Amino acid sequence: MSYKISHDRPNCIGCTACANIAPKFWEMSDMDGQADLVDSKTLEDGHMEREITDEEFETNMDAAQSCPVNVIHLIKIGSGEKLI
Repeated sequence: MSYKISHDRPNCIGCTACANIAPKFWEMSDMDGQADLVDSKTLEDGHMEREITDEEFETNMDAAQSCPVNVIHLIKIGSGEKLI
């Protein structure tokens, strides 16, 4: 099963939790201090999206759960079920 990360970047407060937990997927922007989802596409509304594999799920779930403002969401591709 594959998953998608959806990052509500406009509402990110730049706490660095995601980048500390999953630096392969998250980095902090030098421009505004907010988190960027590595190798993602940016949508018109500023949200960022990227597909991940089953093997990458747990690390990103940890990153999402660490976010104090709940702007990182993991979604099952196919069903669209939002897991966080």
